[in-house]
Amino acid sequence: MSPAPSVALRRAVVVDDEEPLANVIAGYLERDGFEVQQVHDGAEAVPLLREIDPDLVVLDLGLPGLDGVEVCQQLRTFSDCYVIMLTARAKEVDTLRGLRVGADDYMTKPFSPRELVARANTLLRRPRRAPAPVIEASPVIVIGSLTVDPESREVRVGTEQILLTRTEFDVLAALARRPKTVLSRRSLIDEVWGPGWVGDEHLVDVHVLHVRKKLGGQAERQRFIRTVRGVGYRIGAGT
Repeated sequence: MSPAPSVALRRAVVVDDEEPLANVIAGYLERDGFEVQQVHDGAEAVPLLREIDPDLVVLDLGLPGLDGVEVCQQLRTFSDCYVIMLTARAKEVDTLRGLRVGADDYMTKPFSPRELVARANTLLRRPRRAPAPVIEASPVIVIGSLTVDPESREVRVGTEQILLTRTEFDVLAALARRPKTVLSRRSLIDEVWGPGWVGDEHLVDVHVLHVRKKLGGQAERQRFIRTVRGVGYRIGAGT
């Protein structure tokens, strides 16, 4: 049997000014069934990404012209593709900058190209858009003034619609499906990124922080997602 069309149509763009590294990454992705294009300048990346609408972008933080943060900010105005950010610096501030603008995962150089491909495949197992219901729609989750609709992937606080990235939505939905249950970082990683994901589990903390900021102002950030020190996170009951 021929491979499924969805595999053959997976499109990836590697955006990195280190051409030898970009070639290596592209080679590994191509061997895994991706159709890959490369671009080595941030300003040139944005129109290419808009034109081809990729499923995955491997994006270096330290690009000439527009840096990776600026590219990701512009990308998020027209695309919900998955983004793996690459950084040559392991400092937390670099991680925060990349994830804050909508990257789904990050890797610090040097890294294993095989691990990058594995993480890409883990991300792409998650639906890019809400699947059509097979038998009946998943129920809308209402917790106080917070409404989470898994089918439309919409979130509201009261009547206000909250715009989340796909990863932010998946983290929130995982918690909302189990109100009052404390979920560890590892549990959230297994559900959102997949059990094969390896890396820094504090990635969860960054995405939770961003969700909190979008759900409310400074005084309200803890009232939906609560931290259980030393254990993990839960959706609060007193919303």
